[in-house]
Amino acid sequence: MRWFSILLLTAFAFAQSPAEKVGAVLDDWHQAAAAADESRYFSHFAANGVFMGTDGTERWTVDEFRVWAKPHFDRKKAWGFQPHDRHIDFSSDESVAWFDEALDTPNLGPARGSGVLVRQRGTWKIAQYNLSIPIPNALAGQVVKLVAGSK
Repeated sequence: MRWFSILLLTAFAFAQSPAEKVGAVLDDWHQAAAAADESRYFSHFAANGVFMGTDGTERWTVDEFRVWAKPHFDRKKAWGFQPHDRHIDFSSDESVAWFDEALDTPNLGPARGSGVLVRQRGTWKIAQYNLSIPIPNALAGQVVKLVAGSK
């Protein structure tokens, strides 16, 4: 019976569409953050990956981002983003994927993640992730004034 279960799981993995495989990587990445599993979380990045945070100054290499995030993971309380309404597209040879997703977050409210994954040796890796807070157009003028006043 055990071999049958392994066979079914293996067959399921091969039966996943490219979008399902990319989605599974992103889901596991978000789950790793929620579980404060630093090793698992950072294993999903490409070696030359970049994380861009909500502040305009936040453009981090994987190593820089890991240094910033380490205290959160050490406290066993990273962040818990719930993705939904995800859209994934691919290059013609399916070696590059780009996506956007809406996020429910406990500290930022509604947010958006977007980025690029690359397939390296058969594994999808996050090359770039951009976390943003969507600003309703009706509030954009006020936000622009606030940002200009904070400089």
